Amino acid sequence: MTPRRELVTLVTADLISNLGSRISVVAIPWLVLETTGSPAKMGLVAFAETLPYLLSSALATPWADRIGLRRTSILADLASAALMVAVALTPWLGFGALVALVAVVGGLRGIGDRVKHVLFRPAAEAAEVRLIRLTSVYDGLGRLVTLFGAAAGGLLVWWFGVTGAILIDAATFGVCALLIGALVRPPAASATPAQPEGYLRALAGGFRYLSRDRMLLSMLLVIAALNMVANASIAVYIPLWVADVLGNPAGLGLVLGAFSAGALLGNLLFTVLGPRLPRYLTFVAGALVSGTPRLVALALSEELPVVLVVTFLSGIGIAAVNPLLGVALYERVPVELQTRVIGLAGSLGFVGLPVGALLGGWSVAAFGLAPALLAMAAACLLVTLLPLAGALRPTPTPAPAPTAP
Repeated sequence: MTPRRELVTLVTADLISNLGSRISVVAIPWLVLETTGSPAKMGLVAFAETLPYLLSSALATPWADRIGLRRTSILADLASAALMVAVALTPWLGFGALVALVAVVGGLRGIGDRVKHVLFRPAAEAAEVRLIRLTSVYDGLGRLVTLFGAAAGGLLVWWFGVTGAILIDAATFGVCALLIGALVRPPAASATPAQPEGYLRALAGGFRYLSRDRMLLSMLLVIAALNMVANASIAVYIPLWVADVLGNPAGLGLVLGAFSAGALLGNLLFTVLGPRLPRYLTFVAGALVSGTPRLVALALSEELPVVLVVTFLSGIGIAAVNPLLGVALYERVPVELQTRVIGLAGSLGFVGLPVGALLGGWSVAAFGLAPALLAMAAACLLVTLLPLAGALRPTPTPAPAPTAP
């Protein structure tokens, strides 16, 4: 197999796994609702999956380096497939078993996702594909998978029942493991660490490196803020605005669809223009456009066309953010530290998701919708402006941490 086909296989396997995860986002809450009838238990199951995902993304990476990235990916996907089959049987096993199984699957997904992303770099270099193009195309395809997966999840539950939909999710993990196991062969230097280290020493090395790179830290702070805004908007702000202003749930799909459509167009534009743009300034500009304006539009306007246009433009802005962070991680972090640093970066970036849902609900309850939107917009603007000084004075890539003889 040629290096380019191997890269395509690796990306395809990752997207298939993500498709299954999007299906389970619909199917598992429906399973909980069918078996317990409790919205509170639905939230508990979502939390039980999210927290281990964040923790394993950061804390399991030293073990992945020691086991080998390709082997870790295969084992994580095979174990996830088996456990999702068990999740499908939880109507007979009970709610406690469901929570435990979902938590383990969340932890496996966290480390499985991180190691696949680390493997992208050597695969792209072998295929002579520019990293900025890879990260942009992958971001766009990931958004398509998210859109399609949510719809597919609902249809699969309808056609095959919730158990059948979860079994299809299990099959996607198996296909991913099969593709990587049979067709992906990363360079030996990237598959195993150059020098084995103890767990705590290896983990501390990742923390130490990331703490010294101010540019990466500022980018991750922005990503966390944008994730907070995104989850607060999806979970609280947009549904409330649609209910108060339009009184028609169809408006919710229009607003969310406008952002997704803008993001897809932005991915196409950035794939073409990205390599010629100043990276960090483009990152900050994309973050400024993608976060604050759509919150302000919801706070100050009751006109659906205005909200849709601003939301669409915000979606175009977000298209530059994730790919540029991915390129920065690949290019700035030494190969031997990438698993640990990318894992930590994923956890720090995603921490805004649960915070956003909680903060969104609390802010509306405390201040009302419009004041909450303006306060969140101001906080997002402040966070996205803070790194601008770093763009005007680019910092060199930190030297790799010394290793013990």
